[in-house]
Amino acid sequence: MARYTGPKSRIDRRFGEAILGNPKVQAKRNFPPGQHGNNRRRKTSEYGIMLAEKQKAKYTYGVLEKQFRNMFEKAARTSGITGEILLQNLESRLDNIVYRLGIAPTRRAARQLVNHKHIAVDGQVVGIPSYSVKPGQVVSVRERSKSLEVIQNALAGFNHSKYPWIEWDESQKAGKYLHKPDRADIPETIKEQLIVELYSK
Repeated sequence: MARYTGPKSRIDRRFGEAILGNPKVQAKRNFPPGQHGNNRRRKTSEYGIMLAEKQKAKYTYGVLEKQFRNMFEKAARTSGITGEILLQNLESRLDNIVYRLGIAPTRRAARQLVNHKHIAVDGQVVGIPSYSVKPGQVVSVRERSKSLEVIQNALAGFNHSKYPWIEWDESQKAGKYLHKPDRADIPETIKEQLIVELYSK
């Protein structure tokens, strides 16, 4: 299965919130996409609700099914609350850290910056979006990439205090990953317990 590259508004309408696109699109058409999207009356099953929550998490973080399952299994083997650990591991992905730092306007754009070798971790260029950043590591923009318009535009006026688990250094265009975020600090509206229940079936 390839990564989703279709219309972003379609995914936003499917889940009823702006996951990939512009919130204005969802406000304009607040029903699912498709020919009969405005006429659906069928009640979603319990399994369907859990499956939708998993799909929502996958689309939000841009992770494929096999990657997502591997991350879940890793979280399940770790001591602690499985759902919370899963979200923390997703938040620790390099592309997500680049997005949270405001270096890119979306996770898709962040993934592209990483793929194109514009991002370094502890001074070493890393071109793998799924790279797991460890607490204490510093994610920065390469010196030759600091003048890129997409990066400058994304950083302009960005509020870095929104994410207390990351410390931003404007002069260096770099951010330190202080610690894994607490669940209460992660702004995503994902109900991770439903994902745990889905994989536990």
